[in-house]
Parts: sequence; C-alpha cells; structure tokens
Amino acid sequence: MHMEQARTQTPSPAFIGASWLALVIGFLGFIIGLWNADMALNEKGYYFTVLLFGLFAAISVQKAVRDQLEGIPVTGLYYGLAWCATIASVVLMTIGLWNATLTRSEKGFYAMAFVLSLFAAIAVQKNTRDGKKSEISDL
Repeated sequence: MHMEQARTQTPSPAFIGASWLALVIGFLGFIIGLWNADMALNEKGYYFTVLLFGLFAAISVQKAVRDQLEGIPVTGLYYGLAWCATIASVVLMTIGLWNATLTRSEKGFYAMAFVLSLFAAIAVQKNTRDGKKSEISDL
C-alpha cells in the first residue's frame, strides 16, 4: 500500500461528530461566557476577536502543514505567518487573561474554551480535508 493512500482514509463518523461537538462546545462556551460576563463591551470585543483570530490562524497552520506533507508548494512566508499568527493569538489571549480582573476560575474557563476551540477547529479542518480527498480519490 502506498504511503499517501494510508493518509487519505475517510475519518470515522464518530471522530467527525466528536470534532464538531468539541468545536461547538468550546466556541459556544466561550461566547456564552462572554455574554454573561460582567466586563466592558470593548473587553468582550477583544476576547471575541482574539478567539476568531486564533481559529483562523490554527486552521491556516493545519492547511500549510498538510499542504507541505502532500507536496503542495507552500511559501516560507505563508508558513511562517501562519505560525506567527497562531502563536500571537495564544500570547494575546494569555496576556489578556493575565491582566483581566476576573477570578482564577473564570480565567481558566476562558483559557480552556479557547484551547478546546483551537484544537477542535484543527480537527474539523483535517476531517473536512480528509473527507474531500477520499471523495476525489473514489472518483
């Protein structure tokens, strides 16, 4: 069996469902927490923007890494920017939570919801790409 064929297996429905569920739980948990938080609107906007930035950056890293593994050309600039954006989003969230006047449990909640969302977004992107690649190879 060729190495590339082993990588293009269709993800199981259980893994696809678990990935989407994790993304929904992480994202909605973060958003509901922000909605109910007693903080200024600009602070809520900051955390929301960093969450969206982090999700986009994490998906971008996953795509760049996967493209390289599959022999699709990826410029060093794009690859580096994707990693820098992901790291920047984590650093921005960390600094924001560190300086926030929230209880430790609230800070932990936002941190865990953020990390869960990033991980789940990567898994959902991977599943989507694997499913599409499997679909194409079946033709």
